[in-house]
Amino acid sequence: MIITESKPLQDIVDSLKSYTKIFLVGCGECATTCKTGGEPEILKMKQELELQGKIIIGYCIPSAPCVAAKLKTEIAKNMSLFRQTEAVLILSCGLGAQSFKDNDRLGLAVFPACDTIFGAVMDAKGDFYEKCSFCGDCVLKITGGICPITLCAKGLLNGPCGGMNKGKCEVDKGKDCAWVLIYKELERNKKLDSLKEIRGPKDFRKSAKPHKLVMNK
Repeated sequence: MIITESKPLQDIVDSLKSYTKIFLVGCGECATTCKTGGEPEILKMKQELELQGKIIIGYCIPSAPCVAAKLKTEIAKNMSLFRQTEAVLILSCGLGAQSFKDNDRLGLAVFPACDTIFGAVMDAKGDFYEKCSFCGDCVLKITGGICPITLCAKGLLNGPCGGMNKGKCEVDKGKDCAWVLIYKELERNKKLDSLKEIRGPKDFRKSAKPHKLVMNK
C-alpha cells in the first residue's frame, strides 16, 4: 500500500494557474483507501476548482493508474475529453502521476494533487504502518521478521545503540526499540545465537535509484 496525503488546495491552485480546462484522474486502489483519490475526493476537488474558475472537463478513476494497461484503458475511454483538456491533475501517488505522463500521447501538462509518504501495511483496524524501506537487501531472515532499517531510527544492524533505555528508542521515547523487539522475537523462537554474528555494513548500492525490472518474454 502506497500512502499519500492531499496537497494543500492553494498549492494545487498555484500549480494550475496557467490552465483553465482540467481533467481529474484518481486511483481506485491505494489513494481510494487513503481517502486522497477516490470518487468522493475527486468530486470535492472538482467543486473546489470550479470555485476557482476552472473548467473540469471530466474525470476517471483507473483501478491502478500505476499499471500502464489499466491506465491506457481509461485514457482511451476518455480520449475525446482529453483532447479538450489543457492539464491533468492526478489524485494518486507519484507513481500514478508519472505513469500518466509516460502513457499520454497528447503531451498534456500533468500535476500531482497528493504527496507520496511511504509504503505501508494495514492492520485489522485499518491503520497504516511503515514496515519496509525498499532497501533491496532484505535482512528479515536474520532479525525475526522485524526490519531494523525501517523501525530503528538509526538503521542499526548489530543491536541497539547506547541510548536505548528501558526498551525504548533514544530518538523517540514513546517508541519501542526495534532491537529489543528483535531480541524478544529471536528469544521466543530460540534463535538468539544468531545475534553473535557481527554483520558488516549494508550494501546500499542495491537501493540506488532508479530501479527497473525487465520481465523476460
